[in-house]
Amino acid sequence: MKNLKKAFSEAASEIHDNTNGLNYMRVGDYYLPMLTAPESPKVGPFGKAHFHYLRAEKKTVFDGMMLSGKLNNCLEEIDRQAEDMFAKLVKDMAEKEGVTEQLKVENQILWVQKMNSIRNRATEIVNAELIYN
Repeated sequence: MKNLKKAFSEAASEIHDNTNGLNYMRVGDYYLPMLTAPESPKVGPFGKAHFHYLRAEKKTVFDGMMLSGKLNNCLEEIDRQAEDMFAKLVKDMAEKEGVTEQLKVENQILWVQKMNSIRNRATEIVNAELIYN
């Protein structure tokens, strides 16, 4: 028994298991895996909306992406594409409808109304084509 206690007291504080590739840290009498949480995806409102859509409506796809570790990359890519598409749509619609800086100087309330309308329509287009598709 003394040999076992001596061997355990001399045991390493950290070990590596080659079979699963994990490192373990000794805590008291136990070796616990040294796990880290994956980084949270850096996504905006479009990526978050796509996350909720996948989780609620495409459960199999969501689970597969989550288990394979591809979900965060997908959400970041969708968010980037959606932001680019949104910016381009707002710019194009504003030019087409004559919403300019000159209008902003002359009639701020009308400019805000038109820009809000353009932003809402652009959001609906992005949601229909990228987020909820």
